[in-house]
Amino acid sequence: MSIHAAVPTAKERLRRTRTKRVSALPALKLSELPLHHIDLRNPLKAVLVCQDCETWVPITGMQSKVQKLVPHHTGKAHVAAALHCRSSNRRIEFDMTIPEWRRALTDAVKESSSRTATTVLPKAFSPRTDRALRARAERTPAGRLADWNTVLPRMADTDKNRRVVPAGDVPAEGPEVPLEKLRPQRSAR
Repeated sequence: MSIHAAVPTAKERLRRTRTKRVSALPALKLSELPLHHIDLRNPLKAVLVCQDCETWVPITGMQSKVQKLVPHHTGKAHVAAALHCRSSNRRIEFDMTIPEWRRALTDAVKESSSRTATTVLPKAFSPRTDRALRARAERTPAGRLADWNTVLPRMADTDKNRRVVPAGDVPAEGPEVPLEKLRPQRSAR
């Protein structure tokens, strides 16, 4: 005796169904669907996006008279409730050939790749940044040279103070610092 779940879950369906049923909804025309919702690269395993549940669904009967969407559930397999999509077994009208679809897709890709964004959003400035940028824009080369000339004497004083050796006794412990540059001796081979 087996125990069944209270709520049935969606199961994976076979890709090719052998049912004669056809949905009462009007047939989907490929020319009316967005090109990126159709995949005819492998004609025997063609798929498209279902208009109702927005999932990729295989097309069955590619070599027969009637092509239609495979019966499918609205949710993910083994997760959601097993509710049939109303577009299951819906007929597909191939009103464009596969080469026409490929040409239209490549044209659409070229057109979309050449597009660039037209609106450039300005970066938000703080009042402090705005003041600094305006002051920088108002400065002239002569003003910058004057600023450097006022800073140079202070820089020279700082450099002179760095070169001065501090007065005082030499530490009693530890080795003395060599004042001459040491050159490595080359060893004879």
